[in-house]
Amino acid sequence: MMDALSVVSQLRDLASEPQNREVIVQDQGCLPGLVLFLDHQDTEVLLATLQTLRYLAELPPNIPAMKNELGMMVSLENLMGRKGLSVDITALAQEVYDILRTPAHPVARTPEREGRKKSQFFINSSNKKAKSVTLHIQGLDSTDQRGLCEEALLKVRGVISFTFQMASKRCTVRIRSDLPTESLASAIAATKVLSVQQVVKNEAGEEVGSEHWTHI
Repeated sequence: MMDALSVVSQLRDLASEPQNREVIVQDQGCLPGLVLFLDHQDTEVLLATLQTLRYLAELPPNIPAMKNELGMMVSLENLMGRKGLSVDITALAQEVYDILRTPAHPVARTPEREGRKKSQFFINSSNKKAKSVTLHIQGLDSTDQRGLCEEALLKVRGVISFTFQMASKRCTVRIRSDLPTESLASAIAATKVLSVQQVVKNEAGEEVGSEHWTHI
């Protein structure tokens, strides 16, 4: 029988792929299971559960079902106030809670408005104490390498969540604003099989180049 961490880690991996998010929320067993994991004593299980919920909440149509799932909001509130947890866990619990609590504003579904609504959703859901870093990872060619990268990132205190784009060998990492981005490079370089560059963007979000980090 699989343990809780294995179960939620597999679910997180599935949720990291955008095409799976609607199916996971519609599955009758997944959301109740995630709510149960929010009361788990193992901090690794808690972090993986919150990362899964954060992925699922990136699809706006999922939000009502998640918000209305029995025990979801109460469990998130309990985590936010629970003593002895790391800032990573409480910050991510707060972020997921805020996303689910933010009321949706239906608008006419035109392509222009649809795009605007999506960007607005991500602006509203961003944690003011967090920042996003896009990494280009050489060697990210298979699920094995992705697993290595996940393990490396999970060891970095201050990493809140991450999303992989395997086709372009990229990973978007959400981190606390006070975490030096070089910490991510050091962790990934320590795998000995992956190397990393930060994708540099201007204020408009357009890519302007990349910054290469040497192995430490």
